[in-house]
Amino acid sequence: MHFLYNILIFKASLILKVLALFNKKIKLFVEGRKQTFSLLKNNISPSDIIIWMHCASLGEFEQGRPILEKIKEKHPTKKLVLTFFSPSGYEIRKNYNGADVVCYLPLDSKKNSKIFLDIVHPETAIFVKYEFWPNLLKELKTRNINTILISGIFRENQAFFKWYGGFMRKALQTFSYFFVQDKLSENLLKGIHLNNVIACGDTRFDRVYEITKQDNTLDFISEFKNNNYTLVAGSTWKDDEEFLVDYINNKASEQEKFIIAPHNINSKDIEELKNSISKKVVLFSEKEGKNLQEYQVFIIDTIGILTKVYSYANIAYVGGGYTKSGVHNVLEPATFGLPIIIGPNYSKFIEVKELVAKEACFSINNSQKLSVLLNSFFIEKNKRLEASSKALEYVIDKTGASVKILNYLK
Repeated sequence: MHFLYNILIFKASLILKVLALFNKKIKLFVEGRKQTFSLLKNNISPSDIIIWMHCASLGEFEQGRPILEKIKEKHPTKKLVLTFFSPSGYEIRKNYNGADVVCYLPLDSKKNSKIFLDIVHPETAIFVKYEFWPNLLKELKTRNINTILISGIFRENQAFFKWYGGFMRKALQTFSYFFVQDKLSENLLKGIHLNNVIACGDTRFDRVYEITKQDNTLDFISEFKNNNYTLVAGSTWKDDEEFLVDYINNKASEQEKFIIAPHNINSKDIEELKNSISKKVVLFSEKEGKNLQEYQVFIIDTIGILTKVYSYANIAYVGGGYTKSGVHNVLEPATFGLPIIIGPNYSKFIEVKELVAKEACFSINNSQKLSVLLNSFFIEKNKRLEASSKALEYVIDKTGASVKILNYLK
């Protein structure tokens, strides 16, 4: 099986080079990896003590980030290497200053694994959530390098737990310890005789709760809000916006304000959204010199400030619930104690299902239901505050995974 796997990796490397000629994302994937070894050699010396963290993409980075930053704080003399598999993670975080080196992880060939570990020579290797590369894990085990999985999540339909999954089970056997999100994952691993595991939760909760302790001030949002009741709609798609605009145009009170941060911020879509709204609208890109208090709708046609914007909300709408991939991040508004409204596609996300069950998050599937819900939250303050309390309580109850992992890493 290992032989077939290595052939597959070799063929994949050839196919990707061809596909890179036609696909921008795959081109980034291929071209970026050409720089990995030189980047590492230029920034790491044999005497450095290295902690290496690997993340598949951006979401896994956010899970690993609290651990990485605490390690940096407690062990400032150690060097931190951060690798990504996906361009969508690397391209956004390649300039992240919390790590000494940020690069792509080479494809999982035997040769690449040996070269990578020869250069990096980590004291500890940390994998976030998943990414089980057999050659790399085998080489880590051979070199007796402490290798842990954090925020791991397992499901019984995965190959590890099937009769044909022996090859992948061997990959899991290389880990020194597993820190998983839930009891189901812990029990599944113990069921295949991996007892070096503890269910300690998801580090994302530590990350989002820390956000509430930072300075989230945005003077222009304060001016716009002007102490009015405000809904913040984050990462919205056209289906989300259609329902929101219907409410804003036809049912909203003059005392309600709306901040919309679309998922796509290309100028054509932003202009189309702006023109669909009959109330007075201002864009982030046009805000200078304007009296923002006069506007009822603020469209955020930029990236990077949504988290801070949530801190000004009384209620949140999180988009993506009408797309195939599902609803976007609900934990950021939840950590600010906001009632959350979403579309119907959320079944893949355990935290969303739990928030819905707690009645801190509310799923709708048409314009009428959204209008009824928004109107009730605006009018019934006690209902809003009750849902708000449940959202914040949920996040706080889930914190603490980082402490357990950091205690192990001592």
